[in-house]
Amino acid sequence: MATDYDAPRKNEEDLNEDSIEELKARRADKNSGAVDEDEAEAADSFELPGADLSGEELSVRVLPRQADEFTCAKCFLVHHRSQLAYEDNGQLVCSECAA
Repeated sequence: MATDYDAPRKNEEDLNEDSIEELKARRADKNSGAVDEDEAEAADSFELPGADLSGEELSVRVLPRQADEFTCAKCFLVHHRSQLAYEDNGQLVCSECAA
């Protein structure tokens, strides 16, 4: 709904004096701007979890752990050395798991 910011503002008394017909007309105007969307057509564009992806191929290049990276002993993710929080008996722990 468009708002005319230059129109004079109504005070508390003016708001109480609005007629029922005017309020009903405003409500009808709000609903007239609604967009009708075909639900079946919209649902076709969504990919549901558990969908059959057997025909799809995924190609990912996997790199070995680099010299400046470590594997966290708690979450088993590979992190950069800047994420190292502490080392406990040779077990490296990232800053996310240390928090």
